[in-house]
Amino acid sequence: MRILVTGASGTVGSEVVPRLLERGAAVRALSRDPANRVFPEGVEPVAGDLDRPESLEGAFDGVEAVMLYPHPETAEEVVARIRAAGARRIVLMSSASVETAPEADTSDNFGHQHHRPVEEAVERSGLEWTHLRGGEFMVNDLDSYPDSVRAEGVIRAPHGDNPGVPVHEADMADMAVAALLEDGHHGRAYEVTGPEHITPAERAAVISQALGRAITFEHLTTAQAREMWLSQGVPPEICDWLLWEPDPEDSTEWAADEFVSKDYEQVIGRPGRTYAQWVADHLDAFR
Repeated sequence: MRILVTGASGTVGSEVVPRLLERGAAVRALSRDPANRVFPEGVEPVAGDLDRPESLEGAFDGVEAVMLYPHPETAEEVVARIRAAGARRIVLMSSASVETAPEADTSDNFGHQHHRPVEEAVERSGLEWTHLRGGEFMVNDLDSYPDSVRAEGVIRAPHGDNPGVPVHEADMADMAVAALLEDGHHGRAYEVTGPEHITPAERAAVISQALGRAITFEHLTTAQAREMWLSQGVPPEICDWLLWEPDPEDSTEWAADEFVSKDYEQVIGRPGRTYAQWVADHLDAFR
């Protein structure tokens, strides 16, 4: 089975490619500049840009399945090219922020606005499709935590006592490989979370234990967090989306069990990786 992976050098794609090779698949890796990318031996690199569908001429030829990253502006044309080339299956990297309830107000939901149009284009294609709706990624912590941990022994973040269910990038890759290679996933929108609730303050404690030295946690106000993220190059609209405040009259919602999805365990057959496992996998970044 020949599979094309978009975002093959990215956080999830770089985990998907070797797993597909281990399963015996023929892998084609799409990149804007494949000459400057290093892929495992046996991978077929191909040049192309999802933002410029005309650059994808021939990229999907002979491919049975595609792992697709969301580019809403060009989704219709890209999906049309995948279908015209004869592929039969698309696995889409989507988002848990997608809301499909008819009464839902999605006017301020950046994640929904970015991902749902791509989902709809894939669903209309007539091909087999699976949406992988990941939420917060553990690996996002590498954007904010390591520098202050190494320099000051501190982690700063907003909503420090609010639990999330971040997912290990390797778990997303496991789900993508299963949906790409196996039957039985057509028409499914899997919500992929981590296996446990964990607050930002608790993450600091996990990192502290792994390093064997004290790491403290400092709570940021939303204004402080917004200023920090803007300085790191995060677009303002994404800052606003990330810094939503929970309803103070519904504080128990944060700890609701339904936030932990069982989809990973049901598909893969084992619990997802914990935050402690993720820290162990990336410990050198914090040293």
